[in-house]
Amino acid sequence: MGNKAITERDKDFAQWYTDIVRAAKLADYTSVKGCIAIEPNGYAIWEKIQEIMDKKFKELGHVNVQMPLLIPENLFNQEKELIKGFAPELVWVTEVGNEKLEERFAIRSTSETVFCDYYKKHINSYKDLPKLYNQWCNVFRYEKETRPFLRSREFLWQEGHTVHATAEEAEAEAKRMMDVYLWFNREILAIPSISGKKTEKEKFAGAEYTITCEDLMYNGVCLQDGTSHYFGQKFCKAYDVKFTNRDNKEEYAYYTTWGKTTRMIAAIIMVHADDYGLVLPPRIAPKQVVIIPIGKDNEEVDSLVKEFNTKLNENNITSYIDDSEKSPGFKFAEAEVNGIPVRIEIGARDLANGTVTVARRDTREKIVIKKEELTVQYISDLLEIIQKDMYQKALERQNKLTFEAHTYEEMKEIIDKQPGFIHGDWCGNEECENKIKELKGCKSRCILDEKLLTGKCVCCGKEAKHHVVWGIQY
Repeated sequence: MGNKAITERDKDFAQWYTDIVRAAKLADYTSVKGCIAIEPNGYAIWEKIQEIMDKKFKELGHVNVQMPLLIPENLFNQEKELIKGFAPELVWVTEVGNEKLEERFAIRSTSETVFCDYYKKHINSYKDLPKLYNQWCNVFRYEKETRPFLRSREFLWQEGHTVHATAEEAEAEAKRMMDVYLWFNREILAIPSISGKKTEKEKFAGAEYTITCEDLMYNGVCLQDGTSHYFGQKFCKAYDVKFTNRDNKEEYAYYTTWGKTTRMIAAIIMVHADDYGLVLPPRIAPKQVVIIPIGKDNEEVDSLVKEFNTKLNENNITSYIDDSEKSPGFKFAEAEVNGIPVRIEIGARDLANGTVTVARRDTREKIVIKKEELTVQYISDLLEIIQKDMYQKALERQNKLTFEAHTYEEMKEIIDKQPGFIHGDWCGNEECENKIKELKGCKSRCILDEKLLTGKCVCCGKEAKHHVVWGIQY
């Protein structure tokens, strides 16, 4: 049996997810419909995400900026594809106090318009390029159906906006940033994401092409978790972003954008959590170790607990002592539901026997070791083992839920039985994409740069152009 506050994952996945969010105190619902309060435990994970990703961005030469929340309608209308793509989700500000505004302002749903307007004024020569800007901010999209972290009307993200002198440079940037996202998911979040280009139908509005990062949840449903877009000169032409090149000729610049959101927290939950609560990969866990003293007023216990906690933190392992008035059993359960990777239990009786107990959150295994074996190196090694084991477990689950379909009937049979990543060739015709969508909303996830499976379209049987991964999405 799992935690009584948490519905069993295999009985009701949607309710299980909501129960985890609330039991681990990651977020709560608010009176603002479709918007959540991100609670301290949830925000701490976001801060850790920001810290690691921001460091990586800066290593690659990016700098952070802040752009306006409100976007004038005339600015939005300069790129018709973008306004068409986002129109249903835009929220407009139309009045201030009792006065109607002369022009409506859109609340930021994405920032291409304001970045391009800025770049137009600040780029003159090839010497001003590249511009590698990133913004950490909130955005608002009026989603119809919402769920905490997974899809809320207001969410947090980072959005990179870069401008380059050549198409080659810009395309290399779009690919490089997707590689960063894949590194982050695989190495930090322990999620074995896949990547490829979106089809024309599924790409970002106004982009030449979109590269996507796709995750597979425990239940076989897909999650788009980060995208990188190559715009070519399209946006720069719409917003008149020009520069004088090395030949002293004026030309339009080349543009990319890329972003990742708090949706990553949803992915962590739906890939790794279990019926007992959250399970955090050590590299993303804000608190990696909890030390729980058992019994009261024992000098030997208190001394070892404090000394070892200090040593761990001095060696960049985030550890804390739970010396609250709660019972040991309650403390164990709380650490478990909050997903703390390692729990150390130290009691007078154990010390009398020369032992301490170390518990792994991922496997729920309790390991009794000799007191002298409890070293910083032991815990450091254990955290690395947990990180790798969690990735391997997620990869094995993903492989189990990865299928091949050679015909429409095979695809239907797979989706009816168990959704997952479904590999199937595609002719490139949007009609086939639309027909496949009739299978419980199954969509193309990404085009893989891999050889064709059969050379025949999984839908119509005609000659195929692309090897595509398909799946049902959140």
